[in-house]
Amino acid sequence: MAAAGSMASLWSEANRCGQNGDFARALKALNKILHEVKDDATALHCKIVCLVQNGSFKEALNVMNNYSKVLGSDLVVFEKAYCEYRLNRVESALKTIEGASEQTDKLKELYGQVLYRLERYEECRAVYTDLIRNSQDEYEDERKTNLSAVVAAMSQWEESPPDDLGLPETTYELCYNAACTLIGLGRFTEALNKLRQAEELCRVSLAEDSDVTEEDVESELAVIHSQMAYVMQVQGRTEEALQLYNQVIKLKPSDVGLLAVTANNIITINKDQNVFDSKKKVKLTSSDGVEHKLNRKQLQEIEFNKALLAMYTNQAEQCRKFSANLLSQNPGHPKPVLIQVAQLCREKQHSRAIELLQLFSDQHPESTADIKLTMAQLYLTQGHVTKACDTLRAVEDFKHKEGMISALVMMYSHEEDIDSAIDVFTQAIQFYQDKQPGSNTHLNLVREAANFKLKHGRKKEAISDLEQLWKQNTNDVHTLAQLISAYSLVNTDKAKSLSKHLPSPDTMAFNLDVDELENSHGATFIRKKVKVTGENLPKEQGQADVKKKRKKKKGKLPKNLDPQASPDPERWLPMKERSYYRGRKKSKKKEAVGKGTQGATAGGASDLDASKMASPPTSPRPGSASGSGVLPPRQQKPAASGATRKKAPQKKKKGGKGGW
Repeated sequence: MAAAGSMASLWSEANRCGQNGDFARALKALNKILHEVKDDATALHCKIVCLVQNGSFKEALNVMNNYSKVLGSDLVVFEKAYCEYRLNRVESALKTIEGASEQTDKLKELYGQVLYRLERYEECRAVYTDLIRNSQDEYEDERKTNLSAVVAAMSQWEESPPDDLGLPETTYELCYNAACTLIGLGRFTEALNKLRQAEELCRVSLAEDSDVTEEDVESELAVIHSQMAYVMQVQGRTEEALQLYNQVIKLKPSDVGLLAVTANNIITINKDQNVFDSKKKVKLTSSDGVEHKLNRKQLQEIEFNKALLAMYTNQAEQCRKFSANLLSQNPGHPKPVLIQVAQLCREKQHSRAIELLQLFSDQHPESTADIKLTMAQLYLTQGHVTKACDTLRAVEDFKHKEGMISALVMMYSHEEDIDSAIDVFTQAIQFYQDKQPGSNTHLNLVREAANFKLKHGRKKEAISDLEQLWKQNTNDVHTLAQLISAYSLVNTDKAKSLSKHLPSPDTMAFNLDVDELENSHGATFIRKKVKVTGENLPKEQGQADVKKKRKKKKGKLPKNLDPQASPDPERWLPMKERSYYRGRKKSKKKEAVGKGTQGATAGGASDLDASKMASPPTSPRPGSASGSGVLPPRQQKPAASGATRKKAPQKKKKGGKGGW
C-alpha cells in the first residue's frame, strides 16, 4: 500500500492538472492511484472524464464496461451516452439516456442532440423548448441556436412548416439558421438578404478576437457562402453560384459535410457537361465521415447524382450498381427505377425499359404517377400513340387536368380516333360537373368539347354542350348561332324558335361609321376618293354603260406561204419525229475531229512525222549555240520586292478523252 501522503499528493496533482486542462498529466496521476486502489469509483470516474476530454471515447467505454459493477448504472450514464454519441452509435446513446433514472439538464441537452441526429425533429424541438423555459445560465444562446437549427431542418425536410417561435437574430449562427428556414419556405430573396446579414455579423464578431486570422474568417464564412450559392443556383444565377462554390472548395474546409454538399451542387450545375470536373468533385462526396454529417435525404440525393454521372459518362455497370443500391435502400422510391430505365434507353432497350416500369408500377401503386408518365413517353418514342393514351388515362392524379385533356385529345385526333377524344371530354366534364359545377374550368371544357364536335361534324352531339353554355349566358350570341346551326340539321322547328332570340339587325349595327372603319389602320382595303369634275359627272338614270369591244389582231403568216398548197400534216411534230427526217448532213470541213489528241487535225499530222523532216547538220555553224547542250534561260517577270511568288496550277480542260 502506498503511503497516505503519497496518495494525497497524487490526488492534488490530478485535481490541479484537471483544472488547468492538462488532462494527459491528470490521467497519469489517476493511473497511479488506480494501480494502488483498483476499485476506487471516484478515480475511475475521473479517469473516464480525462479520456473523454482527450477524445479517447473507445477507451473510456471500455473502462465503463469493465468496471460497471463498481461504477453503477447512474454514476457515468452521461459519459457513456456521450461516448456512444461521439462514436456515431446514436441508437445506443438513445437507449442509454432513456434508461437513466434521472433526467438531468446535461442529459436533456445530449438527448436533444441525439434526437436531431435521428431526424426526430418534433421531439427535439420539444426538448429544447423545455430547456430554454426551465433553465437560466450562460448557455442560453447555444440552446436557442440549436432550437433555430431544428426549426430550419423542419422547414427543409418536413411537409408541414413549423410555427415562428420568435427567436432573436443577435448572432450570426441564429441569423444563418433563420435564412435556412426561409429557404425551406421558398422565400429565396429574403433568405439571400438574411445570409448577407449573417456574413456581416460573422465578420464583426470574429474581428473582435485578435488571434483570428483572415483565413480563419473565410473558413468560418464558408458555410454561409455555400448556402448563398445554393440560393443563387435556385434563382437561375448559375455563373455566380459556381464561382462561390469553387471559392469554398479552394478553402478546403475541415467540415466534410460542407465539402460534400458543395461538390454535389457543382455536379448538378454541370449536368452532362464538363464531366471531367464532375468526376473530380464526386470524390469529395465520398469522404470518410460524410454519412454522419448529413441527413438521410441529403445522402440520398448525392447517391442519385452519382448514378446519373455514371450514366452520362457511359459507365453502364457502375450506373446499374448505384441504382440497385438506391433501390434496396429506398424500395418505394421511383428515382432509382427511372435511372435504370434511362440507362436502358441509352442502350436502345426500350421494350425492357417499359417492362421494368410496368413491374415497379404493379408493386408500388403509390408511386405510379411518374412511372406512368415515363411509360407514355417511351410508347410515343416507339410510335404507339394509342398505348400512350391508355397509359396516361390510367394516371388518376393527372387524369382530369386541363393539360392532360389537351394532350389526350390531340393524340387521339392524330390517330383519327374521334370517339375516344370525345369520351375524354365527356369524362372530364362529368368530373367537374360533380366537383366544381359552373367553374371556369368546367365551362371552358364544355366549350372546347362543343367546338371539337362541330369541327368534326358531330353537330347532334354538340347540341347538349351548346345548350348548357347558352343557359349559363343567354346573351352569348356566338353560342346561340352555333346552337341554331346545329339544330338546323336535326330539328328545324327548334332552330326557328331559337332564332327568335337572335338580336335584331338594328341592335347588331353598333352605330359604326363604315367610312371611318375603312380608313382605319387595320383596314385591308382603303377606297380612294375620286374628284368629280365637269367631264366626270355622274350619268343620268337610264343611260347604260356601253363597253368597248377590243378588236382581235390577225395572226402573222409566213412570208413564203403558198395559199394554194395544202399544209404539212406533220407540222406540229418536232423535226426529229417527222417521217421525212434523214438526219443532219456531215460537214466536210470537220474531217478527222475526235481522232488523236484533243484539238489535233489530220492535216497537221505529217508535220509532226520526224522521218519526213530534213536531217540536221552534223556540225554546228560558227557562232551558233544549238549544239552546246545548254538550254537558253527563260525570262520571268520580276516579283515584287519582299514578296514570294507561287506558280499557278494549270486548269484541266473539260471535254472528251485525254485532257491536259
